[in-house]
Amino acid sequence: MIEVKALFVLKANVDAPQVIDGPLGKRWFIPVTGGSFNGARLSGVLQAGGSDFQLIRQDGVAELDVRVTLRTDDDVTIQLKGHGMRHATTRVLERIMAGEDVDASEYYFREVLFFEAPAGRYEWLNRILAIAKGGRRKSEVFIDAYEIL
Repeated sequence: MIEVKALFVLKANVDAPQVIDGPLGKRWFIPVTGGSFNGARLSGVLQAGGSDFQLIRQDGVAELDVRVTLRTDDDVTIQLKGHGMRHATTRVLERIMAGEDVDASEYYFREVLFFEAPAGRYEWLNRILAIAKGGRRKSEVFIDAYEIL
């Protein structure tokens, strides 16, 4: 059995996606404009400038490729990289993008998280994997992250 330990809850503010149609599906480029993360061992803000690159495949699954910069409450900068997938019915995705609050139980949104932290207080992040369950609103993404023990 896999054991996990709560790491943080993250809320990212996002702009509307920029959409490009390509041979593999639609590419969504979603700018991250800020946000916050809060946990027992680290808390702080998301710096503007991160991105969520998504490939919306022909089968409707979104492959997620996220890069954001975390700044802890004690002013340490950490990179978070996330790889995952989200899928929902067309109707559920339309409701989300229209601004409706859709319960995260109505769709699948999971990620694996990797970190790059400087030497010091948070370097333990460089040696762990985390998993996350997430949700999406029109202008916000939220995830509950857990360290895999």
